[in-house]
Amino acid sequence: MSADILSRLGAYLHDVFVMNFDGWVVLGFVAQALFTMRFVVQWIASERARKSVVPSAFWFFSVGGGVLLLVYALYRRDPVFIAGQALGLVVYARNLYFIMFYGRQTAAEETTPAAKG
Repeated sequence: MSADILSRLGAYLHDVFVMNFDGWVVLGFVAQALFTMRFVVQWIASERARKSVVPSAFWFFSVGGGVLLLVYALYRRDPVFIAGQALGLVVYARNLYFIMFYGRQTAAEETTPAAKG
């Protein structure tokens, strides 16, 4: 890479990560960390169960991170980001509704002959 390209890259990264750093960026990073935690808890739960599982915490982290990311997207006025987070929140909330009102159902319960009636 030439020195000019490295200089431009450095200036860009400085602008993005230093000059534009404010409370909203902090909120965005916190929101993204919450959203990322849903994958961590799902991974840990699956490793413990030795099969793919989605714990309730996955959906709580999804809602928490999704709401904060939606607030951040609204502030940034990004229609793609807004639509993605808003539609995702519907799915996350619906899954929590099912868990709260109908209880957890594991994949094994769904596929056993006794569960099918």
